[in-house]
Amino acid sequence: IAAQRNIFLRTGAALLSNEGRVMMTITATSVDYHDTIGGACSCESNTLRYGHHTKAQHACVDNFLDANVRAGRGKRDMVSNINFFMNVPVEADGALGIVDGISAPGLTVDLRAEMDVVVVVSNCPQINNPCNGFNPTPVRMIVTA
Repeated sequence: IAAQRNIFLRTGAALLSNEGRVMMTITATSVDYHDTIGGACSCESNTLRYGHHTKAQHACVDNFLDANVRAGRGKRDMVSNINFFMNVPVEADGALGIVDGISAPGLTVDLRAEMDVVVVVSNCPQINNPCNGFNPTPVRMIVTA
């Protein structure tokens, strides 16, 4: 965020490592921006926001942990996430909003790896807020060498 001088990622933005090295570049996107501040849903945040009955619902943090464990990494290896196609407006008072996503069938984001990278994706399973229209749907990813 600091290197981009922007909380949103757009075409041309670089994704940097904790050492400031460019890992990936957004080469094209069919939406105006992608969110970097909304974070990932978790069982804990779901419980806090939506009530104790949501504690057992699946969440992005679980997806990230599961994928990392299978690759020999743990919770300490997790880093901040990018919310592609998520709309998290910053309100006038500084509060973050969670509103309907900016995704739709056929929209894309193209990334170019600038070094060897491991990409972990969570297709957000959130059903308690409008970030994905209360209805998570499949995504398609194409990886080329």
